[in-house]
Amino acid sequence: MPHTQPSRAPQPMRDFSRSLPMALLRARESVMVRFRPMLRAHGLTEQQWRVLRAMASAGHKLRPMDLSQATYISMPSLSRLLKTLEGRQLIERSRHASDLRGAEFELTAACHAIVAEIAPHSVRVYDEIEQLVGHAEIEQLYALLDRVVQRLGVADSSDTEDEPVA
Repeated sequence: MPHTQPSRAPQPMRDFSRSLPMALLRARESVMVRFRPMLRAHGLTEQQWRVLRAMASAGHKLRPMDLSQATYISMPSLSRLLKTLEGRQLIERSRHASDLRGAEFELTAACHAIVAEIAPHSVRVYDEIEQLVGHAEIEQLYALLDRVVQRLGVADSSDTEDEPVA
Protein backbone atom coordinates (compact mmCIF):
# COMPACT_ATOMS: atom_id res chain seq x y z
CA MET A 1 0.00 0.00 0.00
CA PRO A 2 1.53 3.35 -1.05
CA HIS A 3 2.29 5.82 1.66
CA THR A 4 0.17 8.97 1.42
CA GLN A 5 0.63 12.11 3.38
CA PRO A 6 -2.33 13.28 5.39
CA SER A 7 -4.11 16.12 3.65
CA ARG A 8 -3.95 19.45 5.36
CA ALA A 9 -7.08 21.42 5.99
CA PRO A 10 -7.11 24.40 3.68
CA GLN A 11 -6.32 27.71 5.30
CA PRO A 12 -9.48 29.76 5.55
CA MET A 13 -9.38 32.94 3.53
CA ARG A 14 -9.26 36.13 5.50
CA ASP A 15 -12.59 37.80 6.00
CA PHE A 16 -13.65 39.79 2.94
CA SER A 17 -13.84 42.97 5.03
CA ARG A 18 -10.13 42.51 5.84
CA SER A 19 -9.07 42.08 2.23
CA LEU A 20 -6.37 44.70 1.66
CA PRO A 21 -7.35 45.35 -1.98
CA MET A 22 -10.97 45.84 -0.89
CA ALA A 23 -9.98 48.12 2.00
CA LEU A 24 -7.96 50.24 -0.42
CA LEU A 25 -10.85 50.24 -2.88
CA ARG A 26 -13.32 51.33 -0.18
CA ALA A 27 -10.99 54.18 0.80
CA ARG A 28 -10.56 55.14 -2.86
CA GLU A 29 -14.33 55.22 -3.31
CA SER A 30 -14.74 57.38 -0.19
CA VAL A 31 -12.35 59.88 -1.76
CA MET A 32 -13.51 59.67 -5.37
CA VAL A 33 -17.19 60.20 -4.54
CA ARG A 34 -16.19 63.76 -3.66
CA PHE A 35 -14.46 64.36 -7.01
CA ARG A 36 -16.95 62.71 -9.38
CA PRO A 37 -19.54 65.53 -9.52
CA MET A 38 -16.81 67.99 -10.51
CA LEU A 39 -15.53 65.63 -13.22
CA ARG A 40 -19.05 64.92 -14.52
CA ALA A 41 -19.72 68.65 -14.73
CA HIS A 42 -16.80 68.86 -17.14
CA GLY A 43 -17.76 65.71 -19.06
CA LEU A 44 -14.74 63.76 -17.85
CA THR A 45 -14.38 60.22 -16.58
CA GLU A 46 -12.04 59.40 -13.72
CA GLN A 47 -9.57 57.78 -16.09
CA GLN A 48 -9.68 60.70 -18.51
CA TRP A 49 -8.99 63.09 -15.64
CA ARG A 50 -6.15 60.87 -14.42
CA VAL A 51 -4.51 61.11 -17.85
CA LEU A 52 -5.08 64.87 -18.16
CA ARG A 53 -3.85 65.45 -14.61
CA ALA A 54 -0.68 63.43 -15.27
CA MET A 55 -0.04 65.37 -18.47
CA ALA A 56 -0.65 68.73 -16.78
CA SER A 57 1.64 67.76 -13.92
CA ALA A 58 4.43 66.65 -16.28
CA GLY A 59 4.40 69.96 -18.12
CA HIS A 60 5.78 68.43 -21.32
CA LYS A 61 4.81 65.99 -24.05
CA LEU A 62 4.43 62.39 -22.92
CA ARG A 63 4.62 59.10 -24.76
CA PRO A 64 1.82 56.57 -24.24
CA MET A 65 4.09 54.20 -22.27
CA ASP A 66 5.03 57.04 -19.91
CA LEU A 67 1.35 57.86 -19.42
CA SER A 68 0.51 54.22 -18.81
CA GLN A 69 3.20 53.97 -16.13
CA ALA A 70 2.22 57.27 -14.51
CA THR A 71 -1.53 56.54 -14.43
CA TYR A 72 -1.60 52.73 -13.98
CA ILE A 73 -3.92 52.44 -16.96
CA SER A 74 -3.28 49.48 -19.23
CA MET A 75 -2.04 50.27 -22.73
CA PRO A 76 -5.22 48.99 -24.48
CA SER A 77 -7.44 51.16 -22.25
CA LEU A 78 -5.06 54.09 -22.54
CA SER A 79 -5.08 53.88 -26.34
CA ARG A 80 -8.88 54.20 -26.33
CA LEU A 81 -8.72 57.08 -23.84
CA LEU A 82 -6.14 58.94 -25.92
CA LYS A 83 -8.28 58.61 -29.05
CA THR A 84 -11.30 59.94 -27.15
CA LEU A 85 -9.37 62.86 -25.66
CA GLU A 86 -7.84 63.65 -29.04
CA GLY A 87 -11.30 63.55 -30.64
CA ARG A 88 -12.54 66.02 -28.02
CA GLN A 89 -9.54 68.24 -28.87
CA LEU A 90 -8.23 68.07 -25.31
CA ILE A 91 -4.88 66.60 -26.36
CA GLU A 92 -2.74 66.77 -29.47
CA ARG A 93 -0.67 63.99 -30.96
CA SER A 94 2.70 64.59 -32.57
CA ARG A 95 5.63 62.45 -33.69
CA HIS A 96 8.35 61.82 -31.14
CA ALA A 97 11.45 63.83 -32.05
CA SER A 98 13.94 60.92 -31.85
CA ASP A 99 11.56 58.08 -32.82
CA LEU A 100 9.48 59.06 -35.81
CA ARG A 101 7.37 55.90 -35.44
CA GLY A 102 6.40 56.86 -31.89
CA ALA A 103 3.78 59.34 -30.83
CA GLU A 104 3.70 61.76 -27.95
CA PHE A 105 0.86 63.83 -26.58
CA GLU A 106 0.36 67.24 -25.03
CA LEU A 107 -2.59 69.19 -23.68
CA THR A 108 -4.35 71.68 -25.93
CA ALA A 109 -5.03 75.25 -24.87
CA ALA A 110 -8.69 74.27 -24.35
CA CYS A 111 -7.64 71.51 -21.98
CA HIS A 112 -5.31 73.81 -20.05
CA ALA A 113 -8.35 76.06 -19.54
CA ILE A 114 -10.40 73.11 -18.24
CA VAL A 115 -7.60 72.05 -15.88
CA ALA A 116 -7.35 75.64 -14.61
CA GLU A 117 -11.13 75.71 -14.08
CA ILE A 118 -11.13 72.38 -12.20
CA ALA A 119 -8.09 73.20 -10.03
CA PRO A 120 -9.84 75.38 -7.42
CA HIS A 121 -12.65 72.82 -7.07
CA SER A 122 -10.06 70.08 -6.58
CA VAL A 123 -8.26 72.14 -3.93
CA ARG A 124 -11.57 72.60 -2.07
CA VAL A 125 -12.22 68.84 -2.13
CA TYR A 126 -8.73 68.15 -0.76
CA ASP A 127 -9.29 70.77 1.95
CA GLU A 128 -12.62 69.17 2.88
CA ILE A 129 -11.03 65.71 3.07
CA GLU A 130 -8.22 67.06 5.22
CA GLN A 131 -10.71 68.73 7.58
CA LEU A 132 -12.67 65.49 7.95
CA VAL A 133 -9.69 63.13 8.27
CA GLY A 134 -7.07 65.44 9.77
CA HIS A 135 -3.85 66.86 8.37
CA ALA A 136 -1.60 64.57 10.42
CA GLU A 137 -3.59 61.48 9.43
CA ILE A 138 -3.45 62.41 5.73
CA GLU A 139 0.33 62.85 5.99
CA GLN A 140 0.58 59.50 7.83
CA LEU A 141 -1.50 57.86 5.12
CA TYR A 142 0.74 59.19 2.36
CA ALA A 143 3.83 58.01 4.27
CA LEU A 144 2.33 54.58 4.94
CA LEU A 145 1.24 54.11 1.33
CA ASP A 146 4.70 55.18 0.14
CA ARG A 147 6.23 52.61 2.53
CA VAL A 148 3.91 49.86 1.23
CA VAL A 149 4.96 50.59 -2.36
CA GLN A 150 8.63 50.80 -1.36
CA ARG A 151 8.52 47.43 0.42
CA LEU A 152 6.28 45.58 -2.05
CA GLY A 153 7.72 47.17 -5.16
CA VAL A 154 6.18 49.28 -7.88
CA ALA A 155 3.82 47.38 -10.14
CA ASP A 156 4.82 47.12 -13.78
CA SER A 157 2.20 48.99 -15.80
CA SER A 158 1.84 45.96 -18.10
CA ASP A 159 0.70 43.95 -15.07
CA THR A 160 -1.80 46.50 -13.79
CA GLU A 161 -5.52 46.19 -14.18
CA ASP A 162 -7.74 49.18 -14.62
CA GLU A 163 -9.85 48.18 -11.63
CA PRO A 164 -8.56 46.63 -8.39
CA VAL A 165 -9.65 43.13 -7.40
CA ALA A 166 -9.78 41.35 -4.07
